[in-house]
Parts: sequence; C-alpha cells; structure tokens
Amino acid sequence: MSPASFESKRAPFFKDVPDEKWNDWRWQMASRLNSVDDFRQVLKLTASEEKALSTPGLFRVDVTPYYVSLINPDDVDDPIRKQIIPTAGEVDVFTGMMEDSLAEDRHSPVPGLVHRYPDRVLMLVTTQCASYCRYCTRARIVGDPTQTFSRTDFDAQIEYLKNTPQVRDVLLSGGDPLTLAPKVLEELLTHLREIPHIEIIRIGSRVPVFMPMRVTAELTDMLQKFHPLWFNIHVNHPNEISQELADSMDKLSRAGIPLGNQSVLLAGINDCVHIQRDLVQKLVRIRVRPYYLYQCDLVEGAGHFRTPISKGIEIIEGLRGHTSGYAVPTFVVDAPGGGGKIPVMPNYYISSSDHKVVLRNYEGYITTYEEPQKYTIHDPKTCSYCQNKRLEPGQSGVSGLLDGEAMFIEPEHFEELHNRGGGQHRLRADTDKWKPLGIGDGKSSNE
Repeated sequence: MSPASFESKRAPFFKDVPDEKWNDWRWQMASRLNSVDDFRQVLKLTASEEKALSTPGLFRVDVTPYYVSLINPDDVDDPIRKQIIPTAGEVDVFTGMMEDSLAEDRHSPVPGLVHRYPDRVLMLVTTQCASYCRYCTRARIVGDPTQTFSRTDFDAQIEYLKNTPQVRDVLLSGGDPLTLAPKVLEELLTHLREIPHIEIIRIGSRVPVFMPMRVTAELTDMLQKFHPLWFNIHVNHPNEISQELADSMDKLSRAGIPLGNQSVLLAGINDCVHIQRDLVQKLVRIRVRPYYLYQCDLVEGAGHFRTPISKGIEIIEGLRGHTSGYAVPTFVVDAPGGGGKIPVMPNYYISSSDHKVVLRNYEGYITTYEEPQKYTIHDPKTCSYCQNKRLEPGQSGVSGLLDGEAMFIEPEHFEELHNRGGGQHRLRADTDKWKPLGIGDGKSSNE
C-alpha cells in the first residue's frame, strides 16, 4: 500500500450509475439528496432525522451522492452522517446563541466583504455549497437562494479592495467558491490579480471533501495562473479521507498550490484525541497541513455539537509532542461578538526569574532555560523594517504596547466612568500630565 492509498466507496443504490456520470461534478450537484424519500434509498433514517427533514424552515439540506456514500448505513452515530443529516437537536436553544455570532455583518464595508483584520479581507463570493454542514457559522445566509451576490455586489467588492491599499491578502469563501461557474471564478481571480497591493489569494472550500471530482485538470490549470494562491479544505474526521480526496489533493499539490485544513471540534464526531491524531496524520499523508481546529461557534442550530473549550486543549495536549509538529493544528476560539480568532493551548511555560525560565514538555519533563546575561536590545530606531512598518490604527493591540505605540489600552467608556465628575486639582487641569514620556503621544519630536 502506498503512503496515500485510501478506500473508495459507492453506496449500493448508485452502483449502476456509469463512471462517466459518477465522476462528473455537475452530475453530483444535480443528483443531490435532500428529502426523506431521497435518504431512505441509502439509509434507514432515525425518527429524529425524519422529523428534522420534515420540519419547515430548517437550514437547507443537500448531500452529494459521493459524500452520502461515505456513511456507514448501519451506524446511526456515523460521524459523516451527523455532519450533514439534520436531527431534532437543531431546534434546541442555548445560552449565548446568536444568528451572527462572529459579527461578520458588523465588519462588512460592502455586501459580501468582511474586513476584520488590518491587512486581510474575507470575500464571500456565493451563498451556495455542494452540501451543507449542520453546524454552519453562516447559516443565516448560506443556502438561501434569495441571499445570492449580484454583479453589482462583486463590482463593489473589487472597488473597495482597489481603494484599500492595506489589504494584501484576500480569502475567498462563501458558501463555497468552487460551486461558482468556472468562468465566473476565473474572472473573479483575474480582477483580484489586477490589484497591485494584493499579494496573496486564498480559497477556502469544502467541495473537494463533498465532491472531489470537481478538482479537474481544467480547474488546476486555471488556478495556477494566479499564484501565489493558497487552498484550505475542511475535513473533520478520518472517514472523510478517501482515495478520491487524496487524488484531488495530489492534483492541487502538483499545480504548486499549498494546502491546509481547517476542522471544527464537534461533540460526538471528533472530540477524541485519538480520532484527531488519526485525522492529522492522514492529512499530512495527502500533503495537507492541519491549520486550525476551531471551537464550534455559538450559532443557531449548533448547540448539540458544542464541546467545552477544555476538550480542545486536551486534544492539543495529546497531539503536541505525540505526533509530527507540522501535523498539529492551532486550536482557536473565534471570539463571539467579532473579536476574531483567539489561539488557546496548554501551558508549557511554568515560571521565570530575571535569568531563568522554567518550562515543561509534553511528557511532563521540567527544565530550565538560562537567559543570556548579555543581550543587545533590538533598536527600532536603526531597523529599516521598524521604521517602515505598516500602521494598524486602533488594531495594534498588545503588540502595539510592546512596540511603544501606547502605554495602555482602555475599555470602552473607561474614561467617562472613572472621571467621577472631573474634580481634578484646579492648578493641574491639563491632560498632558497623563502622557507617558517616550511612548505613543508622549514621544518627543526628536525621537
């Protein structure tokens, strides 16, 4: 068996479908399953699944024949089944539940763009997917045919990017960019490549997992015209890694496209360190580097998928040191309310003095690192990179404090809360007394 040899499956119901059709992504899209009658042809549905599939107004259901074939029909707890067939748990409410838990719409300067971070932008190019994950963080718009983006929306997105020179990195998402008509996707990439300050284009897609036959020679030939281009897929469980997925990743890799994976931590699906270890090791076998492991968002319909954050820390504890370093993803919580991704990990830093740092490794081995007695501090005044750094007004955070841009960060309304009526000493009423010398606004003109 070669390092990248995996199983290939086709449900018995589809055994008479000619290979020419089966391997045509357009046939897969046109033949998706979405009703009780459809799923009964390949699975014995539970009462909870039948009820959910018959509930009006539930998040859209569509599953490709390829992906439904990966399900073990005799296992009601199959991890692939749970990801795409709804259950009655989707209607449960929970504390903290939100429609737009990441506040993406708050950070949207034009329809379809999310500008949360200083130098990069999320570009939502469609609301359609090949299949629909039951924990989707954008269920408020994804799958809804009335929420599609128009040509006017695309033009506004491109115009914003042209006029925002700090943006160097654009991530195409949705929905799923690979459900776009090939000519539309190529036109979009062409417009992005015409903007001089955009250095990197990324594509986030679950299509290779739902429908790997979409990755054709024509697609890879087109994509490699737009380098540097990066590609992230979304695999949550080892059972999703088939020979077809491995072959599609091989095609993208041979086109010079770096590959990453983003998983979501899901209760009853992959909340086990041994499942995760098998997953990341299989991913690197197909040349996909694990990138992020996400805590499940606080979105409507996803309450039954949520785990404690401590579960994610436990999983990283069981990966770091126990498998290849490049196979260990970063565990992140996408902050509710729009705070962005916050990395969370086990604590390996135990203590420190003015000359020693105490650390522990994955085995519990505790060691000390002797700090240098003589260290010439980096001088930003003589560093050309520091002198020409890109400014991030209002978003530099703790890095800005370390860089001397400010001495403190105040919470909202801090000043008015603590002013207490403004009864400061009448002889020293000027506000310059609060400016720290040499930091931020307190820097002198010759610094």
